[in-house]
Amino acid sequence: MITILFNVLFYVLNIYFWIVVIAAIYQTLASFGVIDTRNRVVWMIGDFLYRATEPALRPIRRILPDLGGIDFSPWILCLLIRLVAMPVLARIYAALVLGDVHGLLL
Repeated sequence: MITILFNVLFYVLNIYFWIVVIAAIYQTLASFGVIDTRNRVVWMIGDFLYRATEPALRPIRRILPDLGGIDFSPWILCLLIRLVAMPVLARIYAALVLGDVHGLLL
C-alpha cells in the first residue's frame, strides 16, 4: 500500500514538473506574440497553467531580484522538484519500506 502511495507521489511530482515547463514555454511564446492569447482555447490553457503554477512560483519570485523581464522562477522550481523533492521522497520511501533509517540522516 505504501509503495503505491509513493509511486503516485512520484508521478504527481513528475507531472507537475512538466506543467511548470509547459507554463514557462507558454509564457515565453505569449510574451513574444507567437500564440494568440485572445483565442478562447489558448486563453483557457494559459489560465489553467497560471492557476496551477502560480502558488508555487510566487514565493520564489519574491526572493529573486528583478532581472529586467527575465523570469527564472520556473526553472528554479523545476530544479527544486528534481534535485530536492524527488531524492527526499526516495529517502523517506527507503526508510519506511526498506528500514534504511541511516539514509534519512545523510
